[in-house]
Amino acid sequence: MNTINRTPTMNKYLPPWSIFERGWLSSNNILFIGKDSTALVDTGYCTHSDQTLALVKSSLKERPLDHIINTHLHSDHCGGNAALQAAYKSEFGTVQTHIPYGLARHVASWDDEALSYKPTGQNCPRFTFEHTMQHGDEVRLGDSKWQVHAAPGHDPHSIILFEPETRTLISADALWQNGFGVVFQELEGERAFDEVAQTLDVIEGLNPQTVIPGHGAVFSGDEVKAALAVARSRLDGFVQNPLKHTRYAVKVLLKYKLLELQSISESAFLDWAKGTPYFEMVRGRWFSDKPMETWAAGYIEELVAGGAARREDGLVLNV
Repeated sequence: MNTINRTPTMNKYLPPWSIFERGWLSSNNILFIGKDSTALVDTGYCTHSDQTLALVKSSLKERPLDHIINTHLHSDHCGGNAALQAAYKSEFGTVQTHIPYGLARHVASWDDEALSYKPTGQNCPRFTFEHTMQHGDEVRLGDSKWQVHAAPGHDPHSIILFEPETRTLISADALWQNGFGVVFQELEGERAFDEVAQTLDVIEGLNPQTVIPGHGAVFSGDEVKAALAVARSRLDGFVQNPLKHTRYAVKVLLKYKLLELQSISESAFLDWAKGTPYFEMVRGRWFSDKPMETWAAGYIEELVAGGAARREDGLVLNV
């Protein structure tokens, strides 16, 4: 985890922000400290909640956290919500939480099926919200106003945030320096690659100078154009060969669990995959001719062969 402090020079009235660059289990967090309010964009995975809280408290000192902003509601972006809400409610009152509009009813009723946590075998402690965001809105982060833009593709309800004076984009998982997040709707049999392309068009039209991605390092200048080119090339490959995307997604989901657990017996790892509904859905839709255990074991083997995992004394370990 790296902590990066940014003081934009294009707008002397814009306060510094802190970027907590996290490992891939947790999304990056962006902390804004303004004259009258503070805000944190995305809160990481739940197993990192103590670290997230420590980072925020260290930066805020005695100030409260006034707002939590979630770009989307995958577990690696909102898993720290509950811990931050509890900590700042007890000490400072209620932190105001803002989520994308599309899943608000599922958060209100806490439908962990619709929110994807149960089907994917991931964890997210229940949290509450006070506000929703949708395309065309503005949200204040620190002392500046950021535009809310819809960014479907990786997640149909995801948003990105753009500050036009400094041309800074918080891109979440719509654009990384090396691509973009798994397109889950495609795995489920719905067309969404076109939405990825449209979101990349939106980003290109915004012409950001600096991009703060959901994962990985901040990039800027010519690196933004290069990242868009990489994302488009990657997308074209997936469009031409959707099975390539599906295989990639299965390995991402297995690797994500391994990042969480760090080590697990191979038999228990297979049992987890067999008992996780999303894997059975993907296998049944795309690879129905293959038995579940053989199919899942093949992907664990690919993780090991690719250097993303290793075996030791019957265990599969994260690398």
